[in-house]
Amino acid sequence: MRQELVHVIAGNSFAIGDAQGDIEVDPYAPIGLFSFDTRFLSRWVLTLDGQRMHALSRDDLTFFETRFVLVPGTASHYIDADVSVIRHRSIDDSFTERITVLNHSTQPTDFTLRLEIGSDFADIADIRDPAPHRVTAAADAARRELRLRYQRERFTRETLVTSTADGEVDERGMTFRIRVAADGEWSTDLHVRALIHGAAGRDLRADLDSHRHAVHRSMREDLAGWRDRAPRLIAEREALVRAYDCALTDLAALRYTPLSYRERVPVGGLPWAMALYGRDAMITCLETLPFTPELSPATLRLLALLQGGQLDDQHDEEPGKILVELRYGEVAAFDEQPTALYYGAADTTPLFVILLDEYERWSGDAALVRQLRHPARMALDWIDEYGDACGDGYLRYQRRNTRNGLVNQGWRNSPDAIVDRHGRQPAFPRATCELQGYAYDAKIRGARLAREFWDDPAYADRLEADAARLRERFNRDFWLPQREYYALALEPDGTPVDALTSHLGHLLWSGIVEPERAGALAAHLCGPELFSGWGVRTYAAGQRPYNPVGAHLGAVWPADNALIATGLRRYGYDAEAARIAAGIFAVAETLEGSLPEVIAGYPRPVTKYPVQLPAAGRPQSWSSGAVLMLLGTLLGLRPCGDNLLVNPALPEGFGRIELLDVPGRWGRSDAYGRDRVTGGRPRAR
Repeated sequence: MRQELVHVIAGNSFAIGDAQGDIEVDPYAPIGLFSFDTRFLSRWVLTLDGQRMHALSRDDLTFFETRFVLVPGTASHYIDADVSVIRHRSIDDSFTERITVLNHSTQPTDFTLRLEIGSDFADIADIRDPAPHRVTAAADAARRELRLRYQRERFTRETLVTSTADGEVDERGMTFRIRVAADGEWSTDLHVRALIHGAAGRDLRADLDSHRHAVHRSMREDLAGWRDRAPRLIAEREALVRAYDCALTDLAALRYTPLSYRERVPVGGLPWAMALYGRDAMITCLETLPFTPELSPATLRLLALLQGGQLDDQHDEEPGKILVELRYGEVAAFDEQPTALYYGAADTTPLFVILLDEYERWSGDAALVRQLRHPARMALDWIDEYGDACGDGYLRYQRRNTRNGLVNQGWRNSPDAIVDRHGRQPAFPRATCELQGYAYDAKIRGARLAREFWDDPAYADRLEADAARLRERFNRDFWLPQREYYALALEPDGTPVDALTSHLGHLLWSGIVEPERAGALAAHLCGPELFSGWGVRTYAAGQRPYNPVGAHLGAVWPADNALIATGLRRYGYDAEAARIAAGIFAVAETLEGSLPEVIAGYPRPVTKYPVQLPAAGRPQSWSSGAVLMLLGTLLGLRPCGDNLLVNPALPEGFGRIELLDVPGRWGRSDAYGRDRVTGGRPRAR
């Protein structure tokens, strides 16, 4: 078993080390201090009198600080150790570690404390096989500082380490020769600042300090304010309250301010996705509107600012297209990967319109809808102009960047994710089913915005007519009557791709499904091929490509399940939605902490424990958001004009739930529910 890893987070900056607090390079994990996609510390190893430290305990105080209690030597020395060390680690405007040495003997004692320090300035996208970097080191004992620097043309990164105590400073670290009084202590504060001075061809000059809250107190106050603004949950089931509180804290941790921007937006999640992902951010916003609506306007404005404006094959950019990824590392800066501004997604653009409309329904923020009229219309135009690659009225994708662009450009973006039940991959351009649902929903919502806010009823009529034709065409061409579900995709010649997947729930969420077919979809989603007991699998068992540990071929994603449950409730299948929500909440309760990005799709009776996949992010923004969305779905929260509608349908055993001070255009309202789901005849809404 691998040793436990410990992290602290502040926005998109994070540090991951071992259980003793040491940082040493691991080619299989992003160990180190990272910020804006660069590793600023790759070595941070503490010794006392030449001995490595071992942990007695650790206290995770909050997401941005933790404390290690250590002793030198092996476990046999723990009982009678006459010295111990406390490492108090935190991250905000800088990475800070207070090291305290405690002398438990009755005599003054001399110690040599050594901290090995190094940085390889690796890009997080390249840490499995980082390119060698020529790093310069400048040691200044008078200033108590060590400066590490890497430069490639205008791309410059520096790590500045300073100490509050006198010591010896060399190019590989700091040494402190100290005398500690009997029953006394000695301490020093070490500050590590990550500095950005520029990037090749891009105006990214910034000191990261300008993007952080200056002191721990402000971070604590910010977290307290974030939690105070969110609704208060009271529940008989205490584990539900813990899951809710944890999700709120995770969402607070996973906010960052991009360079050249002023507002905080969600990052994807720890450790691989600590950057802006358009899809993840928008779905997180949709999940959290009844709880933390402040995420949405910042995200919408940023994505509008970065909206595609030209044809660029390298970055899969097209006019009107909404960004999928924004990175600042060396690999992105020199276009070794197209991630500096990458647009390789077909779902982000309709999701932008969906989020804009949904945000207005909750907030009443008509000013933002009017402000973003042009980006929203560009997004709607993109669906028909560039998204309709075959001219048959379906939203499709095919990468422009054939060298290293994403092959699949929906949320299932792994290369093998889109296959039929026999394992055959369809031809390009691909029209996956959920894209049609998103496009339909975007047109319906765009019509409302045009009619109510943009003073363009003719445009609204056209969008509604387009949506009606798309719905009719979709229900004709995608429906597989012998299977009683919709095809995963259509090939360019119209051939349906037969595979049973969780995408059926996204179709319910979008509203494109004919009501008489919803019951068959609900039965599939809760049937043994798709429902594992923990949640709905991405790909149903019994098909040849099914793999319970395949991220998009059988694993279970909480964010996916949140949309599925919401879709089921939209069509009146309350008992089925409650069953799925109960499964995901069981994952959160069993793991006792952040809800992981994805778990294996093994049947629950087989493992009796949710198996987290090794590459899964945790915490992860749209998984944390899923906890909130599922809670809102179970309570049936829905805006209706200036009122909040509540229609609870809770799983058996959940008891009574109270959600107090739900924010919205109505001000603040309360919601209540009790577990009385019995199933029965669905009601369409």
